[in-house]
Amino acid sequence: MQNHEIALLACSGTLPNALQRQHGVDRLQQAGFSISNRNAIDRQYQRFAGTDQERLQDLNQLTQRQDMPRMLLAGRGGYGACRLLQDIDYQRLCPMLKEAGTQIMGYSDFTAIQLALLAKGGVGSFAGPMLYSDFGGRKLSPMTMQHFIQATTSENWTVFTPTPQTSTATGEGIFWGGNLSVLSSLVGSPFLPDIQGGLLFLEDVGEQPYRLERMLQQLYLAGILQRQKAIFLGDFAMGRIVDAYDAGYTLDTVIAQIRSQLKIPVFTGIPFGHIHDKTTLPLGYPAHFAADETGLTLTFTHYPVQPSTGLTLERLLTES
Repeated sequence: MQNHEIALLACSGTLPNALQRQHGVDRLQQAGFSISNRNAIDRQYQRFAGTDQERLQDLNQLTQRQDMPRMLLAGRGGYGACRLLQDIDYQRLCPMLKEAGTQIMGYSDFTAIQLALLAKGGVGSFAGPMLYSDFGGRKLSPMTMQHFIQATTSENWTVFTPTPQTSTATGEGIFWGGNLSVLSSLVGSPFLPDIQGGLLFLEDVGEQPYRLERMLQQLYLAGILQRQKAIFLGDFAMGRIVDAYDAGYTLDTVIAQIRSQLKIPVFTGIPFGHIHDKTTLPLGYPAHFAADETGLTLTFTHYPVQPSTGLTLERLLTES
């Protein structure tokens, strides 16, 4: 792992713009990373970044290696990762990833892979930037890059949001979750982790408030929300989304309803989701939270950290 290798994964949708794909690769290489499995992001089959077998092989071929990459980086989200879950070689792959301390980075549809690795082999990951939209985007987010650097190279990582919280509370547990649509679609399958007393994080994009509530109700009816110590809501990119039947039925309405059903706190304002400026969140690892009317602090520990020696990470902070 001395060569700071990042192996690309393309488990979901196609990456349509060749210049944007290459820009992401170039930026990471300029920072000192070596990029492997580069051809994965050029594939296209129907709406996907390759056939199911090609996308599955991005993961399963890792079991043939003598050494694991420093990081597995998702190309982009979209849809398609759930089609791979039954055929991933968890028995061999998970122990290798854990032993090597490989960091697994992505969000959106990649949540399916992250949850499955956690459920089947106890392998944690990071909700963080992806190659296409973040590293390859036309306008770089200095915050996204700075948080990516700090979270992956520091043994303790703290995220603070000044959003006033309705509950004053502290606690700790395993921080886990990801995209709400993807997570709720795995309910009843062996690929959703069974975490008791956890800190459940959720975000989404492009969903009307009632659809978000329906998915939260699914998690409630399945008993998943009640088993957590706290719920943490990220950004849902509501923008101009309005309920067709009741314009007053908003995300705030949904949150109020869920709070009324739960005896645990529901926190808001986590700076993560389908947004330009996003933090990086270790998933499947211990975290401590403290919340009151001044905001919310999350502190993460015991996740894999990689040395920054030999990298010029400041190059991620400047436009190229």
